[in-house]
Amino acid sequence: MRWDSRGPTFFRQLRIGFRGEAFMVVKFRTRSVMEDGKDRDASLTPSHDERITRVGRFLRKTRLDELPQIWNIFKGDMSWIGPRPEAVSLSAWYEDEIPFYRYRHIVRPGITGWARVNQGHVSSIADVDANLQYDFYYIKNLSYWLDIFIALRTVRVVLSGFGAK
Repeated sequence: MRWDSRGPTFFRQLRIGFRGEAFMVVKFRTRSVMEDGKDRDASLTPSHDERITRVGRFLRKTRLDELPQIWNIFKGDMSWIGPRPEAVSLSAWYEDEIPFYRYRHIVRPGITGWARVNQGHVSSIADVDANLQYDFYYIKNLSYWLDIFIALRTVRVVLSGFGAK
């Protein structure tokens, strides 16, 4: 954010969404270095990433950095609940490395989801593969009850800071 690093307040990045279509996601900027989603290594957020600002660390822990994505919901790019959209470069990498990865795009991506409340933020291929299993569980068992359960678990995740980087 502007309070402890130079740059815009909002962060825009090209992500892969519903049916594999790219869209521009909007979030509060939490890092001092900007990237557009095309560089795979820059798109990853390792543990203790030095690019995360002080304000950004708070925003990520409380998940407040996700709030501007409500704009993406209004535009129809995203849903409240579904698999998290990935940066274009990461999605291409995962599709090359993990069989059936692209099938997660048969539902609209969401601000929160089954994988997010169970596993948190991931960065290794093995973790992404495990994350994909959660996404497939969600797709297979899609229901209002599961969405309500995910919403309740999301409140717990936000309050506890689980899985934040």
